[in-house]
Amino acid sequence: MRRSLLWIFYLSPNPAEPGSSFSGNIARPPHNRNRRSWATQLIGTIGCLLALSGSILPAASSFAGARYFTYLYEAPTSAPGSVELENTITWSRTTGDTRLNQAAFREELEIGITDHLQIGLYPLDWNYRGGSDGFNYDGGAVELIYNLTNPVVDPIGISLYQEILAGRRHFESESKLIAQKNFGPLILDYNATLEAEWEEKGLNEHNGELQQAIGASYELVPRVSVGVELVHEFGFPNWRDEEKIRNLFIGPNVAIRHGTWFVTVTALAQATQTASEPDVQVRTIFGVGL
Repeated sequence: MRRSLLWIFYLSPNPAEPGSSFSGNIARPPHNRNRRSWATQLIGTIGCLLALSGSILPAASSFAGARYFTYLYEAPTSAPGSVELENTITWSRTTGDTRLNQAAFREELEIGITDHLQIGLYPLDWNYRGGSDGFNYDGGAVELIYNLTNPVVDPIGISLYQEILAGRRHFESESKLIAQKNFGPLILDYNATLEAEWEEKGLNEHNGELQQAIGASYELVPRVSVGVELVHEFGFPNWRDEEKIRNLFIGPNVAIRHGTWFVTVTALAQATQTASEPDVQVRTIFGVGL
């Protein structure tokens, strides 16, 4: 059965590949310790989720727009006329002199325009930060993804990504180069991202960030994939490199697909010693085709 599905997939002019929709920003609070214990617990949680999913989900066809990663975008775009709703929750924890828990929420409506172009609308970006800050509305965003080549039939799949985000005293531009290659059940993914940010009154504070992210995902059964994601950041406050800000995050992921919905979860631990970055963060994306 699986071989037949793969043969049909290969013959189709626009293979059903995982869509992509969420901006790769990593939630940022302050200071760190006890990293190893938190990372171990979260990896164990993802392992339990994987084992549970294999036993409780009945056999079903996979959702074509399913995400295999949460901190990376994938090269294929949504089919023309398709509409998908995605909800993303990113929880992060920082330990140190002050412990801080933070949660960021995004709701996206993803629409396939042509065989190569999709648009994503983010009307609600908001977050909760422990302490006196509470809930805050971050603004809204629009993203465009244009697919150039296919990761299955071409030597490598390439897509270009652009997102514009605007809020109160905040404006951000994020550009990505997405490269992906599929080898049967194995997906290899790479994102190169350049972010430019303007903040505060009059948008007088200017910051930049260069980010590289790589991921690998392996399909264990048609409904379940497991993998790993790595994110490497270079921060440039005021577009200067005087502080030499370098951050590295790495961790496992699991993706579950069933009918017209999917759930993908990634747990990342910080491998560097940046006090202002999260020690541990978990991102969950739940998507459903409309």
